[in-house]
Amino acid sequence: MPIDVCDVMALFLHLAKAKGMKAAAIRSGQGALVASASTFAGGLLAGPVGLAVGGALGGILGGWMTAGQFKPVPQILMELPPSEQQKLYDEAVVILRNLDWMDVAQLTALVMGNANLQQKLTELLINYFSKELNVKMKYSK
Repeated sequence: MPIDVCDVMALFLHLAKAKGMKAAAIRSGQGALVASASTFAGGLLAGPVGLAVGGALGGILGGWMTAGQFKPVPQILMELPPSEQQKLYDEAVVILRNLDWMDVAQLTALVMGNANLQQKLTELLINYFSKELNVKMKYSK
């Protein structure tokens, strides 16, 4: 049976939910802006010592702003444009092509009942998120 992009995305949504997968939200630009602005302000107010103090405080504040900001992977997957979904699909088809299934529910059951397939698809998602979206992943299960 030919595999549909929507079916593969539904499978990834189920897998990501089951694994409790989250990806670091991208707010590093805001953190960098805070760090550089505080360094600049410190330099203007206190010269070289102000640069050091402003840079240190700005780095701490910028890091605090971006720490712990995670977004559920299923939400990110649903927001992916069709071209990005196609990239995931193309990689997943290599793993799923030898399975025999009738609908997305049966495909999901086959994958969730096979630890090896789950691992391969989880690794695929992690690699995709780190290489294509440049974000870090974490999952609870």
